[in-house]
Amino acid sequence: MAEKRTVSPAGTIPNGGMLTVADVAHLLRVHVNTVRRWSNQGGLKAYRIGSRGDRRFRREDVTSFLSTRGDDGK
Repeated sequence: MAEKRTVSPAGTIPNGGMLTVADVAHLLRVHVNTVRRWSNQGGLKAYRIGSRGDRRFRREDVTSFLSTRGDDGK
């Protein structure tokens, strides 16, 4: 069974402050594929790590992305 990770309300994040795709999806209450799509489209800045190219996100980038989306949610 996969380990379930949580982001604390105080904003402390494991692994050096970087969020995973699953972390961002959980925070924004969207599917992980939606987070990947936003990243692929260039709207949500992602940092690729490791040989597999896993994505990591900074909380500041997620906040910035949300503020630029506007009220229409698109």
